[in-house]
Amino acid sequence: MTFAKIYRPAKTAMQSGRAKSNVWMLEFESNAVRSSDPLMGWTSSSDTQGQVRLTFDTRDEAIAYAQKYNLAFQVIDRQEPKRIPRAYADNFTFYRREPWSH
Repeated sequence: MTFAKIYRPAKTAMQSGRAKSNVWMLEFESNAVRSSDPLMGWTSSSDTQGQVRLTFDTRDEAIAYAQKYNLAFQVIDRQEPKRIPRAYADNFTFYRREPWSH
């Protein structure tokens, strides 16, 4: 039986935006053993399902797909970071806890 995990990917560290982080991914777990190529040192596997990543707009669509094809799956919910909105002017306020200097 094929096992899959359903999750929302984290935002990329390369930019501050959150593009492509609202989709749900279904990714298959690889069952085959990875082997190392003796000449180049690349790792390879005979299981091609480990390369498949399906994207869905909602969590329910991903779960419905897994149930339709009788896949054992695990849903991994990501924790949203707590954001504290601040203004730029707060850097220069008189009541700042620690002194700000150049």
